[in-house]
Order: sequence, then C-alpha cells, then structure tokens
Amino acid sequence: MTNRYIPNTPEDRSEMLEAIGVGSIEDLWKTIPEDLRLKSRLRLPSALPEPDLLRHLKNMSGQNSDVGRFPSFLGAGAYNHYIPSAVNHLASQPGFYTAYTPYQPEVSQGILQAIFEFQSYITLLAGLDVANASMYDGPSAAAEAVLMAKRVTKRDEVIIPRNAHPEYRQVIETYIRDLDMKIVEAPFLEDGRIDYDAVKKSLNDKTAALVVQNPNFFGCVETPEAISQSLRENCTLLIQTTVEALSLAILKSPGECGADIFAGEGQSFGNPLSFGGPYVGLFAARKDFIRNMPGRLVGETLDKKGKRGYVLTLSTREQHIRRDRATSNICSNQSLCAIRSAIYLSTLGKKGVRGLALMNMRKAAYMRKKISSLPGYRALFSAPVFNEFVAGTPVPPEEINEALEKEGIIGGLDLGKFYPELGNAMLFCATEMVRKEDMDRLVDVLSRY
Repeated sequence: MTNRYIPNTPEDRSEMLEAIGVGSIEDLWKTIPEDLRLKSRLRLPSALPEPDLLRHLKNMSGQNSDVGRFPSFLGAGAYNHYIPSAVNHLASQPGFYTAYTPYQPEVSQGILQAIFEFQSYITLLAGLDVANASMYDGPSAAAEAVLMAKRVTKRDEVIIPRNAHPEYRQVIETYIRDLDMKIVEAPFLEDGRIDYDAVKKSLNDKTAALVVQNPNFFGCVETPEAISQSLRENCTLLIQTTVEALSLAILKSPGECGADIFAGEGQSFGNPLSFGGPYVGLFAARKDFIRNMPGRLVGETLDKKGKRGYVLTLSTREQHIRRDRATSNICSNQSLCAIRSAIYLSTLGKKGVRGLALMNMRKAAYMRKKISSLPGYRALFSAPVFNEFVAGTPVPPEEINEALEKEGIIGGLDLGKFYPELGNAMLFCATEMVRKEDMDRLVDVLSRY
C-alpha cells in the first residue's frame, strides 16, 4: 500500500526503488514479521468538513480530565503552577519565538542576552559557578551529568538511590547501556530518605558519582551535605538532581550541600504541563569542570567600542566541533522554554519565588495532616516534605482515582507500578493551584474508602 498523501507519481516511486536496488515497496517491509503487518486499509470514517472536524475534536478533548477544569493533585515530575500572563506575552515576541540555537549567534543579541540571564538565574538557584544554556529536559540533563562525571573522574560506576525518580533512572540506564558503566542502587530508609550508611559501604575506587534527588521522588527533603565529605575523601562527585525546580527557592542550594554538578527540570518555572513536554533541562557545575559540561554557554563581553555584548563562549556539541571531541549530542537547546523560565523568574522576583515555595510547602503539610487523620490512611514516610508526600491507602489507589475522577478531581500517582513493595500507596502533590476547599473535597472523597 502507498500513502496517497505523499505526492510522488508512480514514475517517481519506480525511479527511487531502482536507485536503491529494490524491486517493490513491499520488499522494504520484508524484515517485518507477517503477523505484524496490516493486511487491509485502516478502518477510518469518511472525511469531514473542517467545521465538523473541529467540533468533533473539541468533543473528544472534552473527555479529558484536564487541570483547566479540575483540581489536580498529580505531580511526580510535572507540576501545575500558575503562569503569569506576562510570560506568554513576552515569550511570544517574534525575536524570541524559536527553540532553535542561533547559528550566527552574535547577530541574535536579544536571544543571547535572555539566555545569559537564564543562566545567571540558574547559577544563583543552584549555588554553583556556571550554568549552561539549557538542555532537553530533566532526565536527559541527569544522564548528561552522569556522563560528565565519568569524563571528569575516569571512573565507571555511579550510585543512584532507589528513591530517585524511576523514569530518570531509566533514562540514565539507557544513556550508559553501551558505555561499560555500572549502576549501583542505594536503598532508602523507613523515613523515605537515602540510606547514607549503605552509600558509604558502596564507595570504592571505581565510583564516579552519587546521584541525589532533592526533594526525592517521595517528596522527602534529603540532606546531601551529610554524605558530601565522604564522597570528597573518595574523590567521588556529588550530582544533585531536582525534579521540582520551585524547591530551589527555599531549600539549601545544591552548592551549599556540596554538589559538584546540578541537573534538574525547570518546567515549574513558567512552562505549562503540555502533555509532558517540551520541558527545559537545568544544568550547572563548578567552574573547574566547565570544559566537560555538555551543551553551550552564553557569555558576556565588550566589543571594540567598549559596549556590552553577548557571545557563545563555549559550545561543545558535535555540530560545532569534531564529533570525537564533543561532550554531548544535544543539537538544539530548549531556548524558548529557557526564555520562558527567565521571564517567569524575573516576573516573580526573589521574594515572590520564595513566597510561592512556602505556599506550596504549607499546602502539602495541611493536606498531609488531613489525609493522615483519616481511618485506614497514613503518611508512609516521616521525613519533611516539600509539596509532595506519600500516603498509604486502605484500598487500591486505582479505585480511589476512579472515584475522584467521577467527582471532578485528578488524584495522585499510584506507586504500585514503581514500588510494589509499598503496597497500596499514592503520591499526592499540592501546588498554589489547589485551594483549601479543593483539598477538603479531596479528603471528603477519600474518607468514603
């Protein structure tokens, strides 16, 4: 079968098949098992006029439980925060509205300045010397941090706690699969935090880095500074990841905790949920490691007239230098998402971001207390949390989420997929977008189970 939407004539197709030495289009599919091949046309309805199609699509979208209509208590790496209208307005200006890296960068002074300001914000939040001009997303940034640790230390083992985001761990595993690197899994304690005694026992002369997510996947606040000295004595790097960037406004910075490399997700800073992407990876490090950083750096300088200007100071991706010298295959950065983050942080300011973080923390504390007081429910971990926490439930979370959806509420994450050993357990999140009455209504529905 041929695709009628590809405007190739039969003569064009014959010419292309002859050029590649294939007798027919069907010959291209020989490697696909017969039982997996479609033998008939797709059973699709007939075409609709455009107004009818738009109405049909709108009706279909109305079946979704979206955060615009329902209060959401789902976090786990994607957070529903309010985005000031200034972010959408300014980021949509023609001079900014592209995610692509400028190939004649010095001509694009406005974009370079915006990215430089983004980098400046990230270095302040991370408490480290230098940040790059953003990456694809949090998981790929974390994986790049692990590869950077391998380059710096010339070692091939990395310790990743089990309480780090499961999908971040999966991405790291994918990145290092063919690099002769080994992942050592560290357990977590009954309070939900990393077992640092187990980490110390795992340290050896092959350990390149320890990855600490703070807050961790359970929402618990970690204390990376408790292990930093032991890591330093073993010449092992500390990589701190952050999935909920807003926490950086209130917790000790990665640099204060002794981190050598920071990699995180910046979606919370002015980027919508967008069905899971595109997001913006944050990356910062000590200046000693600048030439091992992935991606690119925008720097500030003076031109021959003494006027301030911006340039690509360091660009280590494979399209700019010889492939064997590249530190990353990141081919275009998330400039638009990074610019949105810079505008968001500029709009809220230092006090605004901190106040928002406090609001998130207090709402989670209120909800955690209310749910824990219900018969059959309990806070599974005792460690302090930011805006997420794990609750043990008396019935399977799937049943609870179905009941919540019928009440117009988006529930928490069922942890059974990732942590079956926890039994019936849900990860709940509270941001500034849920009101007290929303939380009380959630608790009321939970009380029925």
